[in-house]
Amino acid sequence: MGATLPRNVVISAVNIRKGGTLTILRSCLDYLSTRDDLHVTALVHKRSLADFPGIDYIELPHSIDSWGKRLHCEYREMLPISRQLAPIDLWLSLHDTTPHVEARRQAVYCHTSFPFLKTRLRDWRMDWKIPTFAHFTKYAYRHRVQANDWLVVQQNWFRDGLAQLTGFPKERIIVAPPAVRTVEPRPVAADNDTPLFLYPATPDCHKNFEALCRAAELLENRLGPNRFRILFTIRGDENRYARWLKQEWGRLESIDFHGLMPREELDAVYNRAACLLFPSRIETWGLPISEFKPTGRPMILADLPYAHESAAGAPYVAFFPPDDPQSLAVRMEEIIRQRLTTFAPIPPKDTESPFAESWEQLFGILLQEHEDTAAR
Repeated sequence: MGATLPRNVVISAVNIRKGGTLTILRSCLDYLSTRDDLHVTALVHKRSLADFPGIDYIELPHSIDSWGKRLHCEYREMLPISRQLAPIDLWLSLHDTTPHVEARRQAVYCHTSFPFLKTRLRDWRMDWKIPTFAHFTKYAYRHRVQANDWLVVQQNWFRDGLAQLTGFPKERIIVAPPAVRTVEPRPVAADNDTPLFLYPATPDCHKNFEALCRAAELLENRLGPNRFRILFTIRGDENRYARWLKQEWGRLESIDFHGLMPREELDAVYNRAACLLFPSRIETWGLPISEFKPTGRPMILADLPYAHESAAGAPYVAFFPPDDPQSLAVRMEEIIRQRLTTFAPIPPKDTESPFAESWEQLFGILLQEHEDTAAR
C-alpha cells in the first residue's frame, strides 16, 4: 500500500499586517508547521511577517494597496489560485471575507466586530474610516457567506450576532478563544492614598476615552485632583481623536497622557494599578481584560457582551453603561474610598459546542468530514 498523501490546506491572509490578526496568523502557521500530515500553502502580502518552516508561500503584495484591490484579490484572483493548488481539502480565510475559490471545505475566521458598533456623529468627524468600515463589513460578512462550511469567532456573543446578521447556521459557527498572554501577578501593592486607574488602548474613537475624561472631571470637581490618577497609553497627538481629547481634558491634573508603553513597562503598570478601566464600545475580545484579570484587582468595564465574556472568572468587576460618565465616576469613587459595594465576581461560563480551545481542536473540526458539506 502506498503512503497516505498529506491533505492540502490553504491559509489566506493577504490583508493581515499588524495587531491581533497578525498574532493569530503567526500562531496558526506556527502550529501548522508541525503537522506532517498536511501540505500548507499561505497566501500573504509579505512572507517575512509570518515565515515558518514547512509552509509554502504565495505573496500578493498589491492586495493591501486599497480596498478595491483587496476585493479584486478575494473575488477574482483567488479562484485561479485555488484551481492551481487543487485539490484543496480546506481553504481557511483568516480575515473576515469569503473569497471565491474551489475547495472541498471552506471556512472564514471572523475578527471584525465593527458591524455591531453603534456609530455616533462624532465618529464620522474623528475618523470616517471606522464608521465606514463598520457599515461595509456588514455586507462583507454576508457576501458569499453560505459558501462556507464553518465560521470561526472568538466569543459566544459574536457567534450569536453573526448568526443573526448573516443567517449562517449557529451550529456551524465555532467559538475559538485566542491564546492570551496573561500578567504574572507580583506582590506590588497599589498606592492606597492615590489609586492608579489604567486604560491601555489605542487612540481610536470607538475606544471611548471621553467617558473616562468626563468621569475624571466629575471626580476632580467632587474630590479634588490629588485623590486619584488615570494613565492613558496615548500621548494626545496621534490623530484627530487623540488631539481632541488632549485639547478638551489635558488640563485635568488626574489624567496622564503617557503614550504607548513597551510590554515590560505595561506589565509593571498592570501590577501597580488599583483598577483597570475598559470603556470601549466594541471589541472582538478585550485583551487587556484577560491580561489584567490574574492580578485579582478590580476592573470597571463597559456593560457590553464582550466585556462580560472576557471578565468571566474575575473576582471584582463592576459594569457601567458606556455612555454614562456619571455611573463610571460612582464606581471609580468606590475604588478611591475602598468601598466596593457594586463590585462582584463574574462566574466562569461554559461555551456551547462547537468550541475549540486550541489550533489542534479547531483544525480537527475544520478538517472532519460532515454531512453538511455533501448536502450543500
